[in-house]
Amino acid sequence: MEITSTAFISCYATIVIAWMLMSVVNWVWLKPKKLEKWLRQQGFSGNSYRLFHGDMKDMSEMRKHASKSKPINLSDPSVHNIVPRILPFHHHIKTIYGKKSFIWNGPIPSINIADPKMIRDILSKYEIFQKPKSNSVSKLILSGMVTYEGEQWFKVRKIANPAFHQHKLKDMFPSIHWSCNEMISKWKILVSKKNSHELDVWPYIQTFTADVISRTAFGSSYEDGRKIFELIRQQINNATESIQFSFIPGWSFLPTATNRRMRRNYNETRALIKGIIDKKEEAIKLGEASANDDLLGMLIKSNNREIEERGNKETGMSVEEVIEECKLFYLAGQETTGSLLIWTMVLLCMHPRWQELAREEVFQVFGNDKPKFDYLNHLKVVNKILHEALRLYSPAIILTRTCYREIKLGEINIRPGILLSLPILMVHHDHEHWGDDAEEFNPDRFSEGVSKASKNNEVSFFPFGGGPRICIGQNFALMEAKLALIMILQNFTFELSPAYVHAPTRVVTVQPQYGAHLILYNI
Repeated sequence: MEITSTAFISCYATIVIAWMLMSVVNWVWLKPKKLEKWLRQQGFSGNSYRLFHGDMKDMSEMRKHASKSKPINLSDPSVHNIVPRILPFHHHIKTIYGKKSFIWNGPIPSINIADPKMIRDILSKYEIFQKPKSNSVSKLILSGMVTYEGEQWFKVRKIANPAFHQHKLKDMFPSIHWSCNEMISKWKILVSKKNSHELDVWPYIQTFTADVISRTAFGSSYEDGRKIFELIRQQINNATESIQFSFIPGWSFLPTATNRRMRRNYNETRALIKGIIDKKEEAIKLGEASANDDLLGMLIKSNNREIEERGNKETGMSVEEVIEECKLFYLAGQETTGSLLIWTMVLLCMHPRWQELAREEVFQVFGNDKPKFDYLNHLKVVNKILHEALRLYSPAIILTRTCYREIKLGEINIRPGILLSLPILMVHHDHEHWGDDAEEFNPDRFSEGVSKASKNNEVSFFPFGGGPRICIGQNFALMEAKLALIMILQNFTFELSPAYVHAPTRVVTVQPQYGAHLILYNI
């Protein structure tokens, strides 16, 4: 009997091990090769699959090489052609295989989708084309609404949405003005000494956008949130180091110095934000603060109302979900507007005629007076300039989706599990959609609005995504950038310094690798 039991256990163990080995072989080889054959039958082209890492090693090396490449010559007619620097591997694959191509993210193929009609369908059918599941590294940097799916996304979006209504944005306007005025005042002191001053404006823009998020989201100044911003920046740098080895299976689970720093930063950031949330909730209970003072207060108020109306705590956001939304406010809120504003200033230096046109419009609408929220929509030239800056130097670079159900997309049959890559920047620079002047700065293309800016009137412009999952903070970011640009134009003229180096690089958003050295002049 004992021998029989031992034999049975041994046999069972052998079957389990064999099954596990077959599962691994299927995951790392059989399934990828089967999908590769299917993709080529569908008319897609790409590199042959390589065990484990696919194209990820090449992607990492090309990204590293791009960060060390020579800056773009300002006299180059294609000075705004930044795709080879920001998406080097995608550009490389497109050059070799054309638009109908695929890339290997380890054993998972990713189809490049550049057709505007397909992009529209993917973004609108958000239940079929969902966000890919976050890996262990990305979860340590960013989670929240931007990564949620299904009921969790619907719940958090519904609770957070009231905080971004138009009348709430109007309430935040004075706080943004205050933060911008602090930056302008610092510049005035520097410029007043000689009536002009050369400086790197990029750190000032970063401080300004960070201060705005601290004030509008948490009712505090940048100084109060400095530690959180420092930790988030460190986390981004750590992730940049880690991504170089992401093609190695299981790398993120190894106790490397970088991985340990990321875990430590994650815990410290979470504890700091939890402290802010606890203080805010206590202040609201004691009547020392209004729930309408800032985004966090409005989020807490909306969350409590949802729980009371449904009579079920599960219908509201958990503490962890509130913490992740706060982290999202910090990261996305600062990075997006900072990137948009800095490239708008650089573009207006490169194209001084547009700088003058924008300034004339600003003085026509506001004069030297403090800008008013209700008059922002009167700025047609400024609006066109910001949209063209978003097209050429889109802060968001690429969107990815996973297909969860077999579906026909255009002429293609998409299978479940396939990744879809929507390269925002490449579509924004595509001559087929934007004409022969696609690499040129031409705000007039937006004269009749966003929907008629491109040649095809389809989804060729989507810096904030699209469909039901369009960025909830889009209007907030544009209002902030618009107000800052108005106040800068009211007080200064500006031009590129001889020290300026045009080297856009990819961090979280598109940023100036060596800063933005400008010369400011008093008006």
